[in-house]
Parts: sequence; structure tokens; C-alpha cells
Amino acid sequence: MSVKRLAVPAVLAAGFCAAAPALAQTTLTLSSWVPPQHLLTRAMVDWAKEIEKATNGRVKHNLVPKAVASPPGTFDAVRDGLADVSFTVDGYTPGRFVLTRVAEFPQLGDSSKVVSVGYQRIHERHLAKFDEHKGTRVLAVFTHGPGQIYNTKRPIKAVADLEGLKIRVGGGMVNDVAKALGANALLKPAPESYEIISTGVADGLFFPAESIVSFKLVDLIKHVTLVPGGLYNVSFAFMMNPATYNKLSADDKKAVDAFSGERLARHLAKYWDEGDRVGVEAMTKANIPTIKADAAFLAALQAKVKPLEDAWFKQAAEKGLDGPKALAELRAEIKKVQ
Repeated sequence: MSVKRLAVPAVLAAGFCAAAPALAQTTLTLSSWVPPQHLLTRAMVDWAKEIEKATNGRVKHNLVPKAVASPPGTFDAVRDGLADVSFTVDGYTPGRFVLTRVAEFPQLGDSSKVVSVGYQRIHERHLAKFDEHKGTRVLAVFTHGPGQIYNTKRPIKAVADLEGLKIRVGGGMVNDVAKALGANALLKPAPESYEIISTGVADGLFFPAESIVSFKLVDLIKHVTLVPGGLYNVSFAFMMNPATYNKLSADDKKAVDAFSGERLARHLAKYWDEGDRVGVEAMTKANIPTIKADAAFLAALQAKVKPLEDAWFKQAAEKGLDGPKALAELRAEIKKVQ
């Protein structure tokens, strides 16, 4: 009799253990269209490691060995659930993102950090409500470091020296800037840069310094022109599939949210600024002739770009955004970034 009395609670206890839900665990599929050693891939993986730590291992990650989509197709891939987390260049799909171009104008800043943080603040304040990245959960927006002029043909001492050169660009505002300066713009994803420069399809590129090393271009580039504040910037979005986010527990959502926004923008920019430093060192070591744009160059640049600002202001107004106000606030925020 006593045996039966002991057995019943034991069976019940076993039943409760079996019925208790297992610890919920999520594995985020990360996709990167740049090489594994590229700063963006490393920054994304390190972000995921921090999320794993903050969730006590409940949210893990898996970087797929090959990107689930081409660079221009990455936004749709995250939206459609082919990947849980990735990043996109807004300009890779011309005409799709209009308001993000606010962060792409010339001479906004001399580092990814100042422009990215300022851009994130303006995105939260003015752009997010327009939901241009509809179908994804934007965790942060950011830009690369200041874009500069690299070519294989001749020194670029004046804006007129760009006339007729075939220049690889990444899309967005830089495409319009290249055309305004008299160059022939070739819209190509960054990973194709080595091929088009080495084969002569392009004469040069507008790129941040980091990319000259990342895409193995140091031995190909013969001339560099540096524009204070950058010739342009490229806007990026760091995204998560919303269905994936919604499946997370409340605590795990808080962990993701805590490492989103400005904190994530700073995280991504830190990697980019370090990459730019390495790029500059590599080009200096290679003794590539470098010119700093002078006052006449900058005046000509500003005159060429002014119609682009006016055109964007009109596009922004059609969407309901006060473009001049947003751009002025972006410049003001950039100056505040510490």
C-alpha cells in the first residue's frame, strides 16, 4: 500500500516534467553578400553574438556560407523570410527608396560614425513613419565612410577632370552625383569591382577607403582624390524579418531592441571607420598619388550638386517630407555626434 502511495506522486511529477515546455530557442539565419572577412559580415556576426549573450543562449545564429540572394535582392530576401537578418544598400534598387537619400549628399562628414548616428536620429524622427522598408523590421540605418574618387587613368585635380571617365557607383545619390560631374556612371554591386576595373570596363570607382582593400583594388588604383566631408555617402538598412522578430519571447525582443537604433548604428560605424583607417594605410604604403580637393574643386562640386538637392526636395515633398528641414537637421545632428 505504501508503495502505491509513493508511486502516484512520482508518476505525476514525471508527467509534469514531460508537459513543461522546453526552453524556447531561436536560430537566426544571417546572410551576407560580402566576403566572410568583410567588416559588415564581422559586424553582423558580432551583433548576433551579443544578442546570444543577452538572451542567455536562447537566440543563436547561423551565418549561411553563401548569400541567399544577390546584393540587389537582399531586401526582398529578408522580407520574404529567405534570411532572418541581413543588410541592404538602398541605392541598389533605383527608385525604390527615396527619403533615404537624405544621408547620401556630398560633404556630410568625415567618418561613418558621425553620419550614421546623425542619420539614425533623423530616421527615427522623420523617416521611419513613411515605412519605405515596408515588410522588414529595420533595426538600424547607417552609411559607409566618406566616399572618395579612385581611378586608373589620370589625376583628378578639378571636377572637369572627371569628364568622360567610366566610374563604378553603387546607386542612389552617388549615381546622380557622378553624372552631374560629367562621368559615365556604371551601376554595379561592390563585389564586382575588381572584375570591372581589372578588365577596363570601368576607369575608376567612387568608394570609401575600406573597399579598396576589401575588394583587393590597391594594386589596380593609380590615382586618388580626397574630398573633405566625402564626395558622397551610401545609405544602408540593417534588417530583420518581422515574422522572426514576432516569434521571439518578450524578453528576447527586449534584447534585440536594446541593440538596435543608435547603439547598432554606432556598432556598425565602428567597424567601417576602422576599415577606412586600414584602407588609407594600405594606399599610403603603396605610394598611390593622392590629391586633396581644393577650394575651387569644392565650389564646383557644390554648384553641380545644388540641382540634385532641389530635385530631392521636390521628391521628398511629394511623399510628405519637408526635405530642406530634414537635411538641415541631419547636418546639425552630425555636428553633435560624440
